[in-house]
Amino acid sequence: MVTTGLGPRRSAVLRLLVVAVALAGALIGGFGGAAPASAHAALTGSTPVQGSVVDHAPGQVTLTFSEGVAMGDSSIRVLDPRGKRVDRGKLLNLSSGNVVKYGAGLPPGLGNGTYTVTWQAVSADSHPVSGAFTFSVGAPSKAAAPVPQQKAGGGLVGALYGVARYLAYAGFILLVGGAAFVVACRPAAALVRSVQRLVVQGWALLAGTTVVMLLLRTPYTGSGDLADVFDLAGLQQVLVTKPGAALVSRLLLLAAAALFVAVLFGTFARLHEPASEEPAPGEGPATGAEPVPGEERAAGQTAEGGAPGETDGADSGKEGTGAAGPQAVQAADLARQRRDLTFGLAFGGVIVAAGLAATWALAEHASTGLQTAVAMPVDVLHLLAVAAWLGGLAALVVSLYWGPPVERRAVRRFSRIAFGSVLVLVATGVYQSWRQVGSRRALTDTTYGWLLLLKVGLVVVLVGIAWVSRRWTGRLTEVRVAGKDVPGKDEAGKDVAGKDEAGKDEEAEEDRAAEKAAVGAVAAPDAATASASPTASAPTASAPPSSDRAPDGAPDGPPDRTPDRTPDESPDPARAAQLARQQAALRTARTKRQRDADPERLALRRSVLAEASVAVVLLVVTTVLTATEPARTEEAVKARSGGQSLASSGPQVLKIPFDTGGPGGKGTARLDLDPGRSGSANALRLRITDPSGKAVDVPEVKVSFTQKAKKIGPLPIAPKHLGKGQWRADGVQLPVPGQWQLSLLVRTSDIDQVTEIKNVKIG
Repeated sequence: MVTTGLGPRRSAVLRLLVVAVALAGALIGGFGGAAPASAHAALTGSTPVQGSVVDHAPGQVTLTFSEGVAMGDSSIRVLDPRGKRVDRGKLLNLSSGNVVKYGAGLPPGLGNGTYTVTWQAVSADSHPVSGAFTFSVGAPSKAAAPVPQQKAGGGLVGALYGVARYLAYAGFILLVGGAAFVVACRPAAALVRSVQRLVVQGWALLAGTTVVMLLLRTPYTGSGDLADVFDLAGLQQVLVTKPGAALVSRLLLLAAAALFVAVLFGTFARLHEPASEEPAPGEGPATGAEPVPGEERAAGQTAEGGAPGETDGADSGKEGTGAAGPQAVQAADLARQRRDLTFGLAFGGVIVAAGLAATWALAEHASTGLQTAVAMPVDVLHLLAVAAWLGGLAALVVSLYWGPPVERRAVRRFSRIAFGSVLVLVATGVYQSWRQVGSRRALTDTTYGWLLLLKVGLVVVLVGIAWVSRRWTGRLTEVRVAGKDVPGKDEAGKDVAGKDEAGKDEEAEEDRAAEKAAVGAVAAPDAATASASPTASAPTASAPPSSDRAPDGAPDGPPDRTPDRTPDESPDPARAAQLARQQAALRTARTKRQRDADPERLALRRSVLAEASVAVVLLVVTTVLTATEPARTEEAVKARSGGQSLASSGPQVLKIPFDTGGPGGKGTARLDLDPGRSGSANALRLRITDPSGKAVDVPEVKVSFTQKAKKIGPLPIAPKHLGKGQWRADGVQLPVPGQWQLSLLVRTSDIDQVTEIKNVKIG
């Protein structure tokens, strides 16, 4: 019984790929997870000002953004202290020139109290943004409307959309890079099943994730409810937006890409099939080497008795005198067909690939900000270079591990293309970094800058491994030259030639041994049958022993040779199936032996696999980077908010010692503020203890917050007494992020009191 399993090398390959995918998943969870996508358009101003107290109710509320946004009639909502919507429900577009401003009208006669403004929009680079703030008319009220806790683009929908974006990038790279590898580097790879699967799976992955992203756009930019993927009205609204149009255009281009793939693995593959008289797969040129028309013609002439050295003119002059003339015409016609189809596929493939890349450039970072007319073509070039490098690398990996031996010429071609792609990546990456970062300080002070530095580090590692692979490629060429061009004149050449001859002898011996085992496996049941039927076994026993063996000096027979049978004997299907399995195992072993015989090629496979593993992690970081607020925008928002970051600083815990000066006037106040974010309903908890740590009651405590940079406050907080030494206040609204000043008043008697001041950072 024949059993098969994963070999040690294949197991190592799978383990390394699993580690790379696991690291990629960790990066997705750490950077993205269920958190909302970072805002690419930021709120830079409002009227009324966040947290301000106005004497009379305004006629409208206006919001100013750092870049273009898409908003609807329900994007800005104004709620009174009881949570009732009071705006007119009609969006006002107040933008002019470079100022992006929208507003919502308010009816006259609004009463005093604290009003909450919630807003939601889609930035020009397709990412949803949202926020909330408060203002007061007359005086702040004790009650305020609750604000949504989940930001736009967060939760389960945000996580699914982020995964779909990563897989879409991966599908684009596999589709474009794999097809480019076949057309430009190794046309014979069109016949390799593993390469075909890679390209087709890349197409299917990109098409599937595009449909998923199109369906997720409605909940991703709106409610956040996964059930809204079936909202046809919302889908109709998505189709008229710029991101929706880009996704639909991508689907149309994928239809053209499907036709391209069909021609690539259909007509193009058939034109590069080896001739019928060439060796079987796994031997000679049929193992994946690109047939050379001149070589086919020479072989044909020799087979027909013509002189291989005859010229085309001599053949045409002797038309009809032999088979060399028609074969030469046929070879020339085949070469012309290959050349014309290769040019057509290359031209059409570049158009389709550039169009697919443009669907990202027209809807993401490059479409907004500085120099968009230059940034979008640069972004297309950047994506094409990434696909040519990493996608071609993936095709090379599957060719080296799950295909026939790869020719040195194909590896050298890919090495040159990869080097050119790296040059394009460096040039376009420098421009994009300057455009999105703006200053060296932003590289270390912003999340975008940190991710960019991580990406640069991964690219450096990837280039270093590629340099190692390039050295192995050079050694492959040197070994070929030493063994072919100068045999017998150089000791190294003699050694290589000797090793090749020894390897051939070993392969022949192993083939003969496997053949005998296969024949014996089939003959064994025959012997059992013969012993059971003496009359039937007599002719078999009387047959000469040499009938199953080739004459001395003759070449070994094919591995699928079976024992001689009489015309009346019908083959046993079970034995035939067993023999077929043994023959397949023999062919697989021979292919693997040929593939592993070259130590330089083995080292090349390992270095290329390491490249692919780093590329998986690099693609994750790139995906997260495209969903992160550009450093230039973040720095501009910091400048407008008094130099404070808008990122959440998390819950705040303060321990404030106090001494009112009277009896029992010493103690410590512990204040917790959760979640410690602006625009959200915060919970304030206060606990007062004496010097021994026991909870004590005091006649009065007061808390207030002041933002001096924005001239907001003091905003008084009246915590409720819950029990001995315990106070609590819910719904604490701090309208803007930054450095706030907390004021705590503690009174321990009618005349003994003290006010302590602490600074607290609110995100």
